[in-house]
Amino acid sequence: MMKSRIKIGMVCHGIRPMELISIDELEPNFTLKAGDVGLFMVTEIGKNKMIQTVSRSATLIPGDLIMGAFGNRYATNQFEGYIPDDLKGEFHMLGGAGVIGEVKSMHQRLDEIGPTKVELVGLYTDERGQISNTISQKEQKLIPFTGDLAKRTKVVLSLGSAMDSGKTTTAAFLINGLTKKGHTAAYIKLTGTAYPKDANLAFDLGACEAIDFSRYGYPSTYLVSEEKLLSLYETLLRDVLKKRPDYVIIEIADGILQRETKMLLKNPKFMSSIHQVVFSAGDSLSAVNGVQTLKSWGIQATALAGLFTASPLLVQEVRECLDENNDHSYLPILNLEQLSMGEFPDYLRTMQLLSA
Repeated sequence: MMKSRIKIGMVCHGIRPMELISIDELEPNFTLKAGDVGLFMVTEIGKNKMIQTVSRSATLIPGDLIMGAFGNRYATNQFEGYIPDDLKGEFHMLGGAGVIGEVKSMHQRLDEIGPTKVELVGLYTDERGQISNTISQKEQKLIPFTGDLAKRTKVVLSLGSAMDSGKTTTAAFLINGLTKKGHTAAYIKLTGTAYPKDANLAFDLGACEAIDFSRYGYPSTYLVSEEKLLSLYETLLRDVLKKRPDYVIIEIADGILQRETKMLLKNPKFMSSIHQVVFSAGDSLSAVNGVQTLKSWGIQATALAGLFTASPLLVQEVRECLDENNDHSYLPILNLEQLSMGEFPDYLRTMQLLSA
C-alpha cells in the first residue's frame, strides 16, 4: 500500500499519523469519537464523487484509499448521519472533505444515488500511541468565551430559514459591498460540516480573512456542546481580529430551528456580542415567519435577503405582510445587487436614526 496514493481529506489537514492499526487490535470496549482518524477504502461511488483535499478536489473511484475522520452531520438537503457504534461493516461519506459516518436519513432527491460507501481499513495512532483525533490535537488551543473580543469590531450574523436559503451568498455579497464602501470585513463560518466552499466564496468576494470551525479540528459542529461552540466562536473571532476588520460576518449553518443555531440564538451572552442580524429566506412565507420567530426570541433582524429576493413578486408579498405590522415597516429587503453595492451600511445608519 503506497502512502503517497492515499487521498487525504481536508478535515485531516495537519494530522501526522504514526501507525495504522486494525479493528482487531483495538480494546474490546473501544468507542469511536468525533474526529477519530481512519484509513478507508472506497467501495461504491454515490453522491460524493470527489474528496476535497487541502489543495484540490480529488476524483474518487472504487478501490481508492482515503484518510478521513469520523463525525456527525445534520443537512436537511443532504444527509443526516452519525458516528457508528460498530466498527465493522459499511460506512458512508457524510461530507466531501472526508467526514465519515453512517447515514440515518437523506433528502429524497438522493434516494437513487445514495452516499459514497467506504470500508474501514484501520485507525491511525498519534505519537502517544493514542487514536489520532483531529479535535483533540487542536482543541487545547481554544480560549474560553467572554464576549469581550466582539467589542473590537462589529459582528453581523448571517442566518437563514433553512439550508440553501441563501445565507452564504448573502454573507459573501455583504462582504463585497462593505469592501466597496472602504470597510474591511472578515468571514467566519461558525457551524456546519467541514468544506471550504463557503469560506472560499467569502474570500474571493473580498474578505480580509475567511475561516471556519474546521481550523480547530471539527469535522462538523453537529451535537457539539454549547460551551465548546462559544469557545470556538471566541477563538475564531480572536484569529480574524488579527486583521483588524471593521466588520466580522458570522455565518451559522442550516435554519434557525436547527439545534446549534437555536442554541446560540437563545444564548443571551452570545447575542449580546452581536451588532446586527441579516436573515435570508427561500420564499415569502419563511421570510415573514422567520422575522416573527426571531422577534419572539428577542432578536430584531436588521435586513432581509436570500433566494426570495430574486423574485419581485415574492419581495412584494413580504413587504405587504411586513407593512401590516408597524414594527417591521422599516425592515429593508436587499437583493444581491444591493448587498454588493454596499447599501447595508447605509441601512445601518438609517436604523440607528430610527432608534435614536
